[in-house]
Amino acid sequence: MELHQLEAFVAVATFRSFHRAAEALYLSQPAVSARIQALERALGKRLFEREGRTVRLTEAGEALLPYAERAIQAVAEGQHAVQQTTSRAAGPLTLAAVPTICTYLLPEAMRRFRHEHADCKVLIRTGHSREVLQMVLNEEAEIGLARSLAHPQVETIHLARDPFVLVVYPRHRFVRSGRATLEEVASEPLVFYDRGSSDWTLLTAAFRKQALLPNVVLELDTIEAAKKMVERGVGISLLPKLAIRREVAEGTLVPVRLVGADLPRRHVDLIYLRGRVLGERAQQFVQMLRQVLTSAERGAAVDKQRAWAAR
Repeated sequence: MELHQLEAFVAVATFRSFHRAAEALYLSQPAVSARIQALERALGKRLFEREGRTVRLTEAGEALLPYAERAIQAVAEGQHAVQQTTSRAAGPLTLAAVPTICTYLLPEAMRRFRHEHADCKVLIRTGHSREVLQMVLNEEAEIGLARSLAHPQVETIHLARDPFVLVVYPRHRFVRSGRATLEEVASEPLVFYDRGSSDWTLLTAAFRKQALLPNVVLELDTIEAAKKMVERGVGISLLPKLAIRREVAEGTLVPVRLVGADLPRRHVDLIYLRGRVLGERAQQFVQMLRQVLTSAERGAAVDKQRAWAAR
């Protein structure tokens, strides 16, 4: 079966007339008849019976009709999807990202992307996870970048793990043993950040799960500010791994293994509307993002080996 044969078949079935079907398809009546005959030969069944000046579907024709209509619709939707990718490729690439990803991942990803695609304008908006989700649902952003985000109307791709890490200043007592329990952490002066974010909610829930009341001495708006406070010895903190790589490599923050507690598992997630085909530029950006994350993982492994060697 060929698409043009199915189109002719559906047109004749709709108008109950070869003549009117030919007019609708801008074809001659013999051309429509030839397509129907070719389709009937391919199927080995008659699809129409003549009734005077009109025609009616046979039992085989009735059986074929819904499938033919769906096939034509699927092709039309495919063509529309391709056209959308073309128009998106010509326009700006629109992204929405949570502050953590925007600050610690996107700069390097954008540097590499702009080097290879200097003609592509990029628009980036930031917000908490629920705001990033809403921007994608409202089609204000083609791609959303968040941490551990799922919704029935979007496709979610896990790009990398980004767990919480307990970090302390170099002279803290936890450095000697290299480990601490959540109960010990709860009794220490704690620096928390970004109240209202998913990070804040998950971290406080982890303490409540073990019936612990964290000793939060300082609440800040940003992770950057929280890191500075820990470096100065104001307190200790649980921060995303993605945000602390530079400070750990430089030795201004020291990661400590948390034992006897399961912190929420976090990922760098990419989301886009379910059923949407990403544009060419969006696909290129995702590929670049994966490369940056892979490089970061390799760099983190090297930094860890150096830190152990220096002890």
